[in-house]
Amino acid sequence: MGNVVITGANRGIGLELAKQYAQGGDRVFAFCRSPAGAEALNAAAAESGGKLSVHAMDVGDPASITAGAAVLGDAPVNVLINNAGVVGGPKQGLEDIDFDAWVDAFKIMTIGPFRVAQAFLKNLRAAGGAKIMTVTSQLGASTWPYGGMYAYSTAKAGVNKVMQIMALDLKGEGIIASMVHPGWVKTDMGGPGADITPQESAAGIKSVIGGLTAADTGKFYKWNGDIHPW
Repeated sequence: MGNVVITGANRGIGLELAKQYAQGGDRVFAFCRSPAGAEALNAAAAESGGKLSVHAMDVGDPASITAGAAVLGDAPVNVLINNAGVVGGPKQGLEDIDFDAWVDAFKIMTIGPFRVAQAFLKNLRAAGGAKIMTVTSQLGASTWPYGGMYAYSTAKAGVNKVMQIMALDLKGEGIIASMVHPGWVKTDMGGPGADITPQESAAGIKSVIGGLTAADTGKFYKWNGDIHPW
C-alpha cells in the first residue's frame, strides 16, 4: 500500500480511480478545482475511513499546483496520476476555432502535468520506484487519423512527448513515467454512447500502473494493457 495522488478526481475516470485505490487500501489524495462542489468525491471520502481526502488544485494555475503539493509536505508519493483535462472549447474546426480555449488546453493538459510532476518530484523521489501515469488520448497519436479537435488533439500529443522526455530524464532515478489512453468512456466528455464505463476504464488503468516496471517507462498504453501505436 502507498500514497496515491490523482488530479481531476471529482468526476468520471478520476473519481473512479480515487475510489478504487482507496478501496484497495492505498492512501489517496484526490485533487480537483472546486472541492466544495465535488459532491460524489466528498461522499466517497466520507465513506473511505480516512483513506481518501479531497484537496484543491487547478492544474492550469502554477500557484494552485504549488499550494496543493504543499498538502503532502515531505510524504512519499508512490503513484501520481495526471488525469485533469478539458475538452478545449466547442470551436475546434479549421475555420472556426477558439484560440483562447486552445491556449487553455495546453496550459491544463500539456504544461499542467509537467508542473504537477515537478511540484511532487521530491515526494516521488522519497517513495523509491514511484510511478507517474498521465491520462492522455488516442487523438494525440500520429497514427490516429481524425479531423478537427485541434486544441484537444494537439494538447494530448504535446503531453505524450512531455512524458516521453520525462521518462528519459527520470530513468536513472528509478521513477517511471508513462501515458495511457483510457478508452472511449461514458463520462461528461465521452458522452453516453461511449464504449466502456468509468469503472472499467479506471480498473484497467490501475492494473496497467500496477504492472509497470522500469522497462516500461515512456511507453504509451491503452487502458486494457496493450501498447498504443504512436
